[in-house]
Amino acid sequence: MLEVLKVTHTYGRAQELHTALEDVSLEVPAGELVSIVGTSGCGKSTLLRAIAGLIAPASGEILLSGVPVRGVPDNLAVVFQDYSRSLLPWLSVRDNVTFALRQRRMSRADRRTAALDALGAVGLADSAAKYPWQLSGGMQQRVAIARAIAYGPALLLMDEPFGSVDAQTREDLEDLLLRVRGDTDMTILVVTHDIDESVYIGDRVIVMSPSPGRIVADLAVDLPKDRDQITTRELPEFVHLRGEVGRLVRGQALSGTG
Repeated sequence: MLEVLKVTHTYGRAQELHTALEDVSLEVPAGELVSIVGTSGCGKSTLLRAIAGLIAPASGEILLSGVPVRGVPDNLAVVFQDYSRSLLPWLSVRDNVTFALRQRRMSRADRRTAALDALGAVGLADSAAKYPWQLSGGMQQRVAIARAIAYGPALLLMDEPFGSVDAQTREDLEDLLLRVRGDTDMTILVVTHDIDESVYIGDRVIVMSPSPGRIVADLAVDLPKDRDQITTRELPEFVHLRGEVGRLVRGQALSGTG
C-alpha cells in the first residue's frame, strides 16, 4: 500500500539549512494501522505531510499503491489536530462532510447519504443539522473523522488527532478509531506524542529519533484485536511494550542524537 524509500527533507538554505528527515524508509501493508511516535520536532508531521503530497521531499520517493506521490493523491484523506480550523463554521455538520465529496462523481443525494452514514458511524447522526460551533471539541473531531471516512480513502493520515481534547474524550476517540478501522479496509497512519496511545491503537509502533528524524525502531504490537481501555492496558504485553517504547523515546530525547 505505502512505500517510503530513503526520504530526506530539509528546510531553509545554505548555512541555515535544517534537516527534518534523513534517509527514512518505511513499508505499510494494506489494512494496517501504524503509530508513529517520537519527541517534539523529530519530523513526524513532516513525514506525514510528505506522504500526503503536501510537501515534496528533498530526496527519496514515496509510492502509494505503486504510484509515485506527486501532489495530493485522490485516494487519501488527512485528519489534523486542529479540528476547529479544518471545519467550515458556516456549514452544517452534514454539509461539512458532503463538502469533501464534491470532487467525487456522486449525485447530491448519494453525497448526502454517504455523509449521514459516516456521521452515524461516529455517533453523530442526531447532530447533522447542527453547526460545528455548537459542538464540543470531541464532537468536532468526530465530524472531521466522519468527513475522512465518507470520502472512502485507501490511506488515512492522522496528525496528533486527539491531542486537543480531554483525557476521557481522547480514550473515546481512540476506541472510535479502532471501530472505524474494524469496519473498513483503510490503511491508517497516526502521528502521536502519546506513548500509551501509540501502543493501544497500533498494529505497529514506529519510533523516530530527534532531528534529523530517522526510524530507530519498528515494533510489532502483539495485543488482541478487540481492545478495551481498562483490560488491554492492564495486560503484561501492553505494559512491557509501552515501557520499551518509552525507553526508546526517552533515550533518544536524552541523547539528542539519531
